[in-house]
Amino acid sequence: MQAAISGFALGLSLILAIGAQNAFVLRQGLSGAHVFAVCLLCALSDAVLIAAGVAGFGSLTAALPGLEAAMRWLGAGFLLCYGARTLYSAWRGGESLRAGVAAGSLRAALLTCLALTWLNPHVYLDTVVLLGAVSAQYDNRLGFALGAMSASVVFFFTLGYGARALAPVFARPAAWRALDLGIGLTMWAIAAKLITG
Repeated sequence: MQAAISGFALGLSLILAIGAQNAFVLRQGLSGAHVFAVCLLCALSDAVLIAAGVAGFGSLTAALPGLEAAMRWLGAGFLLCYGARTLYSAWRGGESLRAGVAAGSLRAALLTCLALTWLNPHVYLDTVVLLGAVSAQYDNRLGFALGAMSASVVFFFTLGYGARALAPVFARPAAWRALDLGIGLTMWAIAAKLITG
């Protein structure tokens, strides 16, 4: 039980900070578009990464030093493009909660979610390497992994569905512009951090 609680606490602490993936889930939650599918995909992706870390996959990144650099540059490029698109949306304006609901197919939402998750090199450092290393301290590594996976499920579904409480605020186009501006700048800041190492 102690291993599961520790896994839950560490897993939650690693995903609480606002990042590209969390900003995307928040936006999907606010618009009400494909919320369940996006939250489920995030939680399942985390489960795969956590399982890989606990199983010792972190040693692969140590054995292939070029892998981390390639993922870093690929992730930075994607974030720069996604951030530019979001900043353009903020500049253009005119979007409201109702417009946001109609925008975007399920396929586009899931592909964006996959890219924001799997092209982020920090997810490998945090979820695979760090969680994997910490799990080695516990005899019950499965319990630790299940605790960390549970934290992901709780976090993403709370973020996705909890965002609807902010719906009255985002009925105004100005609020969407501010959100898009914040998300775009966050994407670019993360990309800049990836580029500068």
